[in-house]
Amino acid sequence: MKKTIALFTLWTVFLAALQAAEPITDFEDLMRRLKKGEEVRMVIYYGKCRLISNNEVQEKSPEAIGGMEITTFEYFAPGSIGNKKAFVVTSASHFIENPIGSGFVFNYVKVKIFGDNRVKITAKYLNSQTHEEIMTENFFSAIGDAENKGAVWLYAD
Repeated sequence: MKKTIALFTLWTVFLAALQAAEPITDFEDLMRRLKKGEEVRMVIYYGKCRLISNNEVQEKSPEAIGGMEITTFEYFAPGSIGNKKAFVVTSASHFIENPIGSGFVFNYVKVKIFGDNRVKITAKYLNSQTHEEIMTENFFSAIGDAENKGAVWLYAD
C-alpha cells in the first residue's frame, strides 16, 4: 500500500510539473522570463527545420528531436556589437557516442534566437582527442507557436 501511495504521489508531481510549464511564443516573452531568472527549456524538432550542411541546403532534415535547458545565456541589444537585431545565444556541450559510428565525440550545440523570433541552431561533433571538427550542421526555424510551423518550442516553469 505504501508503494502504491508513493508511486501515485510521484506520478501526480510529474503531471503537475508538465502542466505547470507555460509555452513561450515570442522573443519578448523569452527575454522577460530569462531576466526574471525563470527556468526555460527548449525542444527542437530538427525534421521541421531548414538544414544547411557542407554549405549546401539539404532537401530534408533528420527526423530527430533534441532538448536543452537555457542555463547560461548572453543577450545582445540591437547595435551592441554591430548587430541590427537583438538576439540571445546559449550553448551546451556533451560527451556522446557518435550515432554515425566514429566513436565518442563532443556534441556541441549553439542556439541563437533573434528578436524577430527566428532561430539558428549550430550542431557540431568534435573529435574527443584532438577536438578536430568532424561535422557541422546549421538548422534554421522559428520559435514555435499555434500560428506558425516553428520547430523550436520554449517552455518556462
